Amino acid sequence: MNNVPAENKSNYIPELFGSMVFNDKVMKERLPKETYKALKKTMELGKSLDRTIANVVANAMKDWAVEKGATHFTHWFQPMTGYTAEKHDSFITPETPTSVIMEFSGKELVKGEPDASSFPSGGLRATFEARGYTAWDPSAYAFIKDNTLCIPTVFCSYGGEALDKKTPLLRSMEVINKQALRILRLFGNTEATRVITTVGPEQEYFLIDKDYYAQREDLMLCGRTLFGERPPKGQELEDHYFGTIKPRIKAFMKDLDIELWKLGVFAKTEHNEVAPAQHELAPIFTNTNVATDQNQLTMEIIKKVAQKHDLVCLLHEKPFEGINGSGKHNNWSLSTNTGVNLLEPGDSPAENAQFLLFLSAVIKAVDEYQDLLRVSVASAGNDHRLGANEAPPAIVSMFLGDELSDVLKSIENDCEYNGKDKVEMKVGVHILPRFPKDTTDRNRTSPFAFTGNKFEFRMLGSGDSIAGPNIVLNTIVAEELAGFADKLEGAEDFNAVLHDIIKEVLKDHKRIIFNGNNYSQEWVEEAQRRGLLNLRTTADALPTFISQKNIDLFTKHKIFTKGEMISRYEILSELYQKKITIEALTMDEMARKEIIPAVLEYVDFLSKTAANKRSLSPDIPVSTEISTVKELSACVENMTSLVNQLEEDLQLAKKESDIQKLSQFFANTVLQHMEALRESADKAEHFMPKKYWPFPSYSELLYKI
Repeated sequence: MNNVPAENKSNYIPELFGSMVFNDKVMKERLPKETYKALKKTMELGKSLDRTIANVVANAMKDWAVEKGATHFTHWFQPMTGYTAEKHDSFITPETPTSVIMEFSGKELVKGEPDASSFPSGGLRATFEARGYTAWDPSAYAFIKDNTLCIPTVFCSYGGEALDKKTPLLRSMEVINKQALRILRLFGNTEATRVITTVGPEQEYFLIDKDYYAQREDLMLCGRTLFGERPPKGQELEDHYFGTIKPRIKAFMKDLDIELWKLGVFAKTEHNEVAPAQHELAPIFTNTNVATDQNQLTMEIIKKVAQKHDLVCLLHEKPFEGINGSGKHNNWSLSTNTGVNLLEPGDSPAENAQFLLFLSAVIKAVDEYQDLLRVSVASAGNDHRLGANEAPPAIVSMFLGDELSDVLKSIENDCEYNGKDKVEMKVGVHILPRFPKDTTDRNRTSPFAFTGNKFEFRMLGSGDSIAGPNIVLNTIVAEELAGFADKLEGAEDFNAVLHDIIKEVLKDHKRIIFNGNNYSQEWVEEAQRRGLLNLRTTADALPTFISQKNIDLFTKHKIFTKGEMISRYEILSELYQKKITIEALTMDEMARKEIIPAVLEYVDFLSKTAANKRSLSPDIPVSTEISTVKELSACVENMTSLVNQLEEDLQLAKKESDIQKLSQFFANTVLQHMEALRESADKAEHFMPKKYWPFPSYSELLYKI
């Protein structure tokens, strides 16, 4: 690893941190004073940047990057693939026929023109309109990765439609800023000039040995094991969670921290997770745009550093059957540019009332837009994880804790709060009773939980971009704040209207609040009685994205056009179908070419063994061989039938043109046949000697590191 002294000291970290980022410190040192001020204004207030200033910034960026060893630059963007994309161009410019100089212009900084033909567009552009544009996002710092200056950018089509995840995220941040400031002004806050959402995404992942990974086609092509008998020992002893980190993993984590710190990622916490071979990394909070960029980088860097340690990082939501999958807790909050957390109750009556109003906006938003929150985490992989007694269920609900729930009940019923300090709950007149600072969520089954001064959205899958969920959160909360502001701005009696708004929200939307066990069957039944949605699969969830209610929401706030929403629905549907198709084809190939031949080989061995025994003496028992041959032969017949069925399914899928029907076909038919094939193969593995089974077992994958 570069830039790290050989001696084992930690005093190099402050100098190392952000050393590969064109951050505020570097800009202040390298930019003229007026240029620096203009750029900072653009970053903090979202103002446009003058093109002449861009030339100065570009030249300073280039000089800094070249000094750091960079030879190329790229517009780093986040298309609808779920990954990042980059096209590298060198800094060289011909000076004479035999010499070059290093140049980088403001034009090259501000705008790029990659070929967009192979990126998902959902029908937003015709094939012959392949051109796409990248545009610099000056609110996110440029950085150096692999000797390349990476410039965070948005990505749009020739016609200006968003083809990425960053553009709508930035739009949503502007919308919630506008509406939150309206509320703050009503409470007399004239100091704050900007409200940002902040996120701290906790990243879970698995590490397995590279050699074992290379022997599993399912892991290489699909990111998860499509076959595999559960090991004798899983996570039932709970000995891996927060356990002593193995030396090989600790060495990996040390190198990972260094690489992330160089890129300015606030990597803070690392530990073993619940499942064997599973781990977690948690960063310090930062603004949502930067956090999204940094989480994409984190996933990429984890994979790269793992390779250097002969490990492979698995970011699939459910790589192993029977043990916990991997999620990504999205810790979301609202803060002013003056450092005030708007989800902190505060000490004064005004602060308490303000907190309650923002809290009410979140409660109302989550209840009214359960479907959008579910869609924001929907994927083929996450369907295996959600509701599997390890992650939140597919039913969206909120956890507030008993104390805060009691406070809200007292407001709803205009009665005394039954806590430590009894007080009549009239918002804006009396102080909200203080509850302890450490009142946080102890209920790990909740999908959306209040944890002191933030909300923790736990339904995200490990490999997800956090952009989608935060676009939804920002937009739905902004929508409710706008409605509140409309009522309050024209109110004759501010406190009375404020009290009525909060009371009405609690009365109409309390169904979304649940502090119990989200894993229980009783909750599923109770949620149905409450009228909450239970969108079990991605196929169930995706169509709700383009309901008229949701189209009206996003178009009203200019987050998406109707065309952009329909395109995203089509892209997500196709991605769901393609992933399951790849998994089905992989199962077909593994079963036909490896598992069935291996089982038949062992059956042949057992048959010959039994025949040899009988040739020696009819009295020698061969019941074990015969019974095993019968079990395995039945497995082979069943696997062959199911492989044929899967092939037939995929042929039928090609004939279905209706996107929604096709997704349901994959969810309700193809996946069921895949599960049946797996069950039969896993049963065969149970009877097979290690030397005959063609793949590393779960025990080897999870424990031999």
